[in-house]
Amino acid sequence: MGRGWRGRGGWQQADLPSADDAAAWFAGRLPDGWFTGAPEVIIDREEITVVGTLPALEGEFDDASRAAAESGRIARWREDTREERIEIARQAEHRYGRKVAWGAVQGSTRELFTHLAVPVMTRLRQPERQVLDTLVAAGVARSRADALAWAVRLVGEHADTWLDELRDAMSKVDDLRSQGPDLA
Repeated sequence: MGRGWRGRGGWQQADLPSADDAAAWFAGRLPDGWFTGAPEVIIDREEITVVGTLPALEGEFDDASRAAAESGRIARWREDTREERIEIARQAEHRYGRKVAWGAVQGSTRELFTHLAVPVMTRLRQPERQVLDTLVAAGVARSRADALAWAVRLVGEHADTWLDELRDAMSKVDDLRSQGPDLA
């Protein structure tokens, strides 16, 4: 991610250590046998989230029982690995300057734990506030903050490809900026 990109609507990551090698670091640091493959490592300005797939369940389950068994297996893994995950997170937080969150996948069940909810300030004009207030009045959300989070999740679900392309383009801009002359 380089030196970061400052400007209107841009990333302000200039003061953060690069986390470009975080996926490789976690792949090398995590104990063998925790996951069936390399974990998914998701990075933003505040947090690194590590999500791994647990070994498959054995036995026959109907749909409801399978979901309960998967959730139980994740809970057991969470408890069994707590102390070691805390130590790994402490090391990663020191190295990358970000909090570390954890999650696990078991079959079709995905659970995240210890992840941050970061406040975000925004200014909205009346038409945007009315949208949020409609969602609150309809019972879709408990508050404007919940309504805004719901709207962001909805956009994220329906714009994944576009957002991925945008992130790639921003990363290329960061790379080019870091190769340019230092204006400081």
